[in-house]
Amino acid sequence: MAEPILSATGLTRRFGGLAACDGVAIALARGQLHALVGPNGAGKSTLINLLSGDLKPSAGSIGYKGTDIARLTPDRRARLGIGRSYQKTNIFPAFSVLENARLAAQSRDPRPLAVFADASRDPHSRARALRGLELAGLAASVERIAGALSHGEQRQLEIAMVLATEPEVLLLDEPLAGMGADESARMVALLERLTSTHAILLVEHDMDAVFALADVITVMVNGQVLESGAPAQIRASVEVQRAYLGHDDA
Repeated sequence: MAEPILSATGLTRRFGGLAACDGVAIALARGQLHALVGPNGAGKSTLINLLSGDLKPSAGSIGYKGTDIARLTPDRRARLGIGRSYQKTNIFPAFSVLENARLAAQSRDPRPLAVFADASRDPHSRARALRGLELAGLAASVERIAGALSHGEQRQLEIAMVLATEPEVLLLDEPLAGMGADESARMVALLERLTSTHAILLVEHDMDAVFALADVITVMVNGQVLESGAPAQIRASVEVQRAYLGHDDA
């Protein structure tokens, strides 16, 4: 089994008396796509928010390359190499595709003392931006205005922006949401390409895509892990079928 690069143990987040995540354990390894599935309200987005730093845990630990990062802010985690996308597309629609990616790349290497420098001319940020766009399949669209892209292309751009920060871990929250068949196929192909060089956590409701892509699947219900394992194990699980996949053979 590959060595985990990002892992959590006993991860819990309470909102008053509600435990949105309750003692969750998960491990992400480079070269693996780990899918996180479950019904609405299962705690999937809460878990991603905890791993990315957008939420602080009520209990538990988060380890990145052997260091506990549970109290680090999102920007510090991003600079360490943890990138994430959101359920809702998060781009700058009035800017060009390249400028969106360059702004993301610039966040990886802030220069607080370069007050009078033209950040748009920074060759390092531009190179990272172009690399991210190439990886995401948008190398031919650098001059287009982001708001004029199709929905699927905007989701590709959001992933390109994440890639421009040179992450080792990708936390992707429903990247296929709202896509047609052709756009979904392009996104699936992109995720397949990225898996070999990254550790990926994918939250997704498209179970066909999940079973096609995932090396490991974790199923959450009511804030807890119901089962975690290889796709064949999850597909055959009676408990998962009852709780999520919509079957009951009993």
